Amino acid sequence: MTPFIAEILGTALLILLGGGVVANVNLNKAIGQNSGWIVITTGWALAVFVGVVVAGPYSGAHLNPAVTVSLAIAGSFPWADVPAYLAAEFIGAMIGATLVYLMYKDHFDATEDGGAKRAVFCTAPAIPNSFRNVLSEAIGTFVLIICVLYFAGAEFTDSVGTTTKVGLGSIGAIPVSFVVWAIGLSLGGTTGYAINPARDLGPRIMHAILPIKGKTDGGWGYAWVPVVGPLVGGALAAFLFVALSS
Repeated sequence: MTPFIAEILGTALLILLGGGVVANVNLNKAIGQNSGWIVITTGWALAVFVGVVVAGPYSGAHLNPAVTVSLAIAGSFPWADVPAYLAAEFIGAMIGATLVYLMYKDHFDATEDGGAKRAVFCTAPAIPNSFRNVLSEAIGTFVLIICVLYFAGAEFTDSVGTTTKVGLGSIGAIPVSFVVWAIGLSLGGTTGYAINPARDLGPRIMHAILPIKGKTDGGWGYAWVPVVGPLVGGALAAFLFVALSS
């Protein structure tokens, strides 16, 4: 399996399970309807675990443009490979969102609330405020990326030349999943914690394309926030990581 295919598959699984838990909680007549925020945050954390387990050995399991760009800024990933990874992540996200729709089609049809349907695909702010919404996404992604960078094998050399590893030495599925879970529980209440441009924009595009019965608008006036916020937060984490490692 090539890194390109691994990123597609891993991101598709991430969105299938992540969007799937939102569908299960939001849509009418789903068995998990109204089971709440704990279920959603746990489902997304486990979705990250599955995506990383599958893609990790082949691509490093970025599954997120903010991760890819931040690793490149930090010097841990070649810039030449960034475009292919970004394309794979968006393709995978759109595939995953389509699979959620196909699986929950009857439940989409049984749900009258267009906002609940859209929430299966993409995020929206609890209180619209562009500055603070971007700040929320940036802070959440900063936490994710700073942890990923240290998991990925940070090291420092002391005054006598001894090199010491910081973190786990690799991007591990379990620790990253716990980080995403923590972000959702603690920081997700403002914007729904996209913290991933592909996770939000790819499914939002599919929401516009798919023949969803009674769907509302795609919230395109907000769509830039979960793209810009994560990229800014991730870049800041990368710059801080480089500064602290030098």
